[in-house]
Amino acid sequence: MLSIEDSLALIKCGADELLIEAELVDRLKSGRPLRIKAGFDPTAPDLHLGHTVLINKLRHFQDLGHHVMFLIGDFTGMIGDPTGKNSTRPPLSREQILANAVTYQEQVFKILDPQKTEICFNSTWFEPLGASGMIRLAALHTVARMLERDDFAKRYRGGLPIAIHEFLYPLCQGYDSVAMKADVEIGGTDQKFNLLVGRELQKHYGQAPQCVLMMPLLEGLDGVNKMSKSLGNYVGINEPPREIFGKLMSVSDDLMWRYFELLSFRAIGEVAGFKREIAAGRNPRDVKVLLAQEIVARFHGASAAVDALSDFDARFRQGAIPDDIREVVLDSVDGVLGIAQILRQSGLMASTSEALRMIGQGGVRVDGTKIEDKNLAFPAQSDFVLQVGKRKFARVKIS
Repeated sequence: MLSIEDSLALIKCGADELLIEAELVDRLKSGRPLRIKAGFDPTAPDLHLGHTVLINKLRHFQDLGHHVMFLIGDFTGMIGDPTGKNSTRPPLSREQILANAVTYQEQVFKILDPQKTEICFNSTWFEPLGASGMIRLAALHTVARMLERDDFAKRYRGGLPIAIHEFLYPLCQGYDSVAMKADVEIGGTDQKFNLLVGRELQKHYGQAPQCVLMMPLLEGLDGVNKMSKSLGNYVGINEPPREIFGKLMSVSDDLMWRYFELLSFRAIGEVAGFKREIAAGRNPRDVKVLLAQEIVARFHGASAAVDALSDFDARFRQGAIPDDIREVVLDSVDGVLGIAQILRQSGLMASTSEALRMIGQGGVRVDGTKIEDKNLAFPAQSDFVLQVGKRKFARVKIS
């Protein structure tokens, strides 16, 4: 059994902020299993690697012997989390939410221990709460306090509409913590306001306020924006092994270290060793292969990881592409460059419209992985092999 100090070190590993550390230490000293909460609104059918940053931390708590509650926001998902949005988010139907929730339950146990995980649905307590209960809940917070939240404040100052139901979202997320009697809630750094509302509501209902553990937001494949299915810069954990492997091999060398920090289960010292080896001349691609294999193995098994590497080797290291392909260096725009512009500027396609048509036909590959997202963008410092059809190749470097 780990000491309090070692337990706290594991809990804080990779975290951005812990509020309030002294309170968490006191609860750890109590010796009882703590109730750990993380909520996910099933607004899309699949989880991606960005979601797993929180789920990996839940697994840390399980390994320490605590009670993990994986909350599926089947009620709040119909409201739509306004966090970080500059416009009102369209709500999903209950049928869409429930269909997505099924896939979440299937996927989360690729990381969490099913014997140590409680799956919760917040409709369980919100539907009995009813209209009168919701009004009483709304009476516990003020409009002025809601407008302290950065995204609401920006929209208000800019004259952009804020729907009344969006104000209910932070209250509902906070009330989840009351209903679940959470000791700790884990969320992304963009969720700080909502997580702190949970502390306030727990005090109002006579509970000890939860500690808040905020994890960094994982950048997507573009290296700029938060990983998101809507932006097309994601790696889905249910994608085929070859797709996961290829997407991870396409990230920039700088972004690779961020992925090691937030996604890998390798020891910190081992990753530091990789950095020293690369500084001494080792090819970063060799280390990127290790990361891609680890992630594929986690979600599809060790044999799938071996097959993905073999496929990659066959295509890129054993002559599946020409050795003498030309190299082009392209300038990024505000730090990124879109795939259609890359195809045109590299000379592989005559125009962006032609490039978009070729992507739609499945004729464009990056490091051997077929590209389907016409909005895919690559950050500065990216280095990859671009292929159109069977015979057109270019090694692209983005400055």
